[in-house]
Amino acid sequence: MSEVKSAVTSAEQPTTQRPWLVLAIMCIGFFMSLLDGSIVNVAIPTLIDGLDASYDQVLWVIDGYLLVFSVLLITTGRLGDIYGYRRLYVIGIVGFTVASALCGLAGSPGRLLAARALQGLAGALLFPQVISSILTIFPPRQRGRAFGLFGAIVGFAPVVGPVVGGFLLAHLSWRWIFFINVPIGIATAVLALTFVPPIRSGRTHRLDLVGVALATAGLSGVVFGLIEGERYGWGTIAGPISIASVIVAGVVLLVVFVLWQQRQREEPLMPLALFRVRNFAVGNWVGFVFQLGMIGIMFVLVLYLQMARGYSALETGLVVLPNAVLTMVGSAYAGRLSDKFGGKYVLMAGVTLLAVGLLVLVAMAGPTSSAWSLLPGLTIIGIASGATFAPLQQATMDGVDPRLAGAASGVSSTTRQIGGVLGTAVLGALLSARLSSTLHSEAEKRAGRLPEQLRTRFIDSSAAAGQHFRPPTAPDGLTPAATRLYERVTADTFATGFVGAMRTTFVACAVVLVAAALFCFLFGPGRKSTAETAPQE
Repeated sequence: MSEVKSAVTSAEQPTTQRPWLVLAIMCIGFFMSLLDGSIVNVAIPTLIDGLDASYDQVLWVIDGYLLVFSVLLITTGRLGDIYGYRRLYVIGIVGFTVASALCGLAGSPGRLLAARALQGLAGALLFPQVISSILTIFPPRQRGRAFGLFGAIVGFAPVVGPVVGGFLLAHLSWRWIFFINVPIGIATAVLALTFVPPIRSGRTHRLDLVGVALATAGLSGVVFGLIEGERYGWGTIAGPISIASVIVAGVVLLVVFVLWQQRQREEPLMPLALFRVRNFAVGNWVGFVFQLGMIGIMFVLVLYLQMARGYSALETGLVVLPNAVLTMVGSAYAGRLSDKFGGKYVLMAGVTLLAVGLLVLVAMAGPTSSAWSLLPGLTIIGIASGATFAPLQQATMDGVDPRLAGAASGVSSTTRQIGGVLGTAVLGALLSARLSSTLHSEAEKRAGRLPEQLRTRFIDSSAAAGQHFRPPTAPDGLTPAATRLYERVTADTFATGFVGAMRTTFVACAVVLVAAALFCFLFGPGRKSTAETAPQE
């Protein structure tokens, strides 16, 4: 424990002699928060039955976590600068553990939603502290490898979530997807208090409360509108309130927030000086565009495997698991390459290769394709993903004053979250619109295989299935033979129509990713931070 009392004199003399142990401990909580963002997705049918919940209520259990998590990252990143990264991390871990227990004990949809919102708050508290700590405990020459571990978890956790969730649902109840966090959280809190040094940036204990209110309200409006837009048909929510008005109000509040930050000379919530660091400004834009194109890959692929090919949640997770493993391994090597050649070039190569992998999937995926036929595209995507997360984070944070690490971490994380939410909304709408068109066309081609009295209903119900991403059910009152025929034709129609829509969506994602790769040319030459000190708590 003597290392905890050591002084921080420069970036080359970090706060601990065991930085990798410290990072490993902090990444456990980081992994938990990311895992819980995806593990609940596979439990939607089980939650509907187990809690007697509606589909919309269960969707809010998922979206509520994402909403709270996304809108608080700027604030919680700044809190780490003020009160200490370890302190905020431990509070986040304890809060996440308590919230997980409350989720597992929830007896109604309302209680589960409240507990999930608390999980989102706790996840937002701990998330930025990991990036901030990397800038503080690692010298510049080792940060690429450190961000490599960070990138491995960013890529691995969301993909392995469905595997873990599917396994737990197959052998235990849905409550264990939350209870499993409790022992891990307790152990992580103890390890953090024992081995993680109580570092902070040396700022005074002051928080811009007006800035917090403006940022939270503005981000809430934007994120809520993007998440809920499709559910309300991008129209009216209630009375005069519409999705468009909520998003516009959010944007206006964010503009007011930026103007307010310009007036805060002493300690703004989001120091605008960060954006005078060229690589930070460019990195935020590249991260936004990258996440916009990246987020749709697994979203669409999981729908394809489950809805068009009929895979179970566990089988789907196992199909994409090699992709996650390659991402994890690739991130470690990408971090080392970033240390040697610079994150900019590794990032450009990774994003370009990601677009190539998508085009390979477009060529190989079909209505009757096996998992093996997807392997070449998934392999390329896995390797490419590993070459993007770590270099992106390293290039973005290059040159940021360690005393502003928390604020920088919160801003960059928020930017990518907004990009991901926008990407999900846009690509979901594109997939749905394209799917309705392809399903209508394919249904017309196959309607002749059904009795004449079923053809019109078949065409209409097939086109409507594009709104729900699942094939329609057979009408009541049919004979067993007619039901089997209807289901067979419907499944064939949906699989073929979905593949057509998926190809369009993947090509759109590839175009966005190529744009992100081109934006990487805007990065300047790497430079070390100008800050010489990062005082310790």
